[in-house]
Amino acid sequence: MRMAIAEKRASRASLQKSGSIIQRLTRSNIFWGYLMIAPLMLGLLIFYIWPVFQTFYFSFTKWGIFGTYTWTGFSNYVYLFHDPELGKALSNTFIFTVISVVGSIVISLFVAVLLNQKIRGVTIYRTIYFLPAVTMPAAIAIVWKWLYNGNYGLINYVLSLVSIHGPDWVSDPHIALYSIILIAIWGSVGNNMILFLAGLQNIPSVYYEAASLDGAGSFLKFFRVTLPLLSPTIFFVTITSLITSFQIFDLIYLIAGPTSLISEATQTVVYLFYQSAFINGNKGYAAAIAVFLFVIILFVTIIQLRLQRRWVHYA
Repeated sequence: MRMAIAEKRASRASLQKSGSIIQRLTRSNIFWGYLMIAPLMLGLLIFYIWPVFQTFYFSFTKWGIFGTYTWTGFSNYVYLFHDPELGKALSNTFIFTVISVVGSIVISLFVAVLLNQKIRGVTIYRTIYFLPAVTMPAAIAIVWKWLYNGNYGLINYVLSLVSIHGPDWVSDPHIALYSIILIAIWGSVGNNMILFLAGLQNIPSVYYEAASLDGAGSFLKFFRVTLPLLSPTIFFVTITSLITSFQIFDLIYLIAGPTSLISEATQTVVYLFYQSAFINGNKGYAAAIAVFLFVIILFVTIIQLRLQRRWVHYA
């Protein structure tokens, strides 16, 4: 009896000792883990998190010529919601976002399904489609401005061969925005295609085999198997594409420019921010525009996260 009690005490002491050792090791791992990510966290704090709060504060100020600023309260936001340029910029931004995101996702998914087949030279085709994603926006703008040129551009030259007089693609205010949207779709297909390819290759083949046994053709397999199982990837691409499209600036600036005749017809919210901050020198108002755009993107993202429960299926 005494031996049993002694053994129990010894076992209990051993467990307590091992538990204390594990606890010390756990604390040590936590310390070294936080120490390793400290440089990254410091960089995020300085270059990302702090500027967010700084921008929010500056949106309530008015800036002078020599970098001085004064607190003005909600005056920037009052002017923002009465600014006629904001309505046009919002309209252009939403048109750009809806068309470019839908067009890019549809075309990228179609290309990804084609390049997921076992065909000769599939690696070369994937590389060609991905090239625009790694090309500098300035180079893309220069090439497309030449292609779009109304007098000697390649597109209008090809159209003239079939007796069609091509329009002034980036000089006509009525179609300039849609011409830039076409460039954005072309430039985003490669990146989205890679993501869709990764999602397609993670779908187990047993689902397609089971669908074949049930007599399903390629059409039914795509809509009943591929799309539901690819919905998490589609959801991710949709969110990232929407955020990128809402912040479009480089193509607008490089194609239209601040002094172009089509600058008003192609002006987006971010371009309005740039014009207010760096051309007009009204940095407080520009900060209010940035905060307003942040709220819009946050609101759209929250809606997507709520709606994804209805159509995103995680296997």
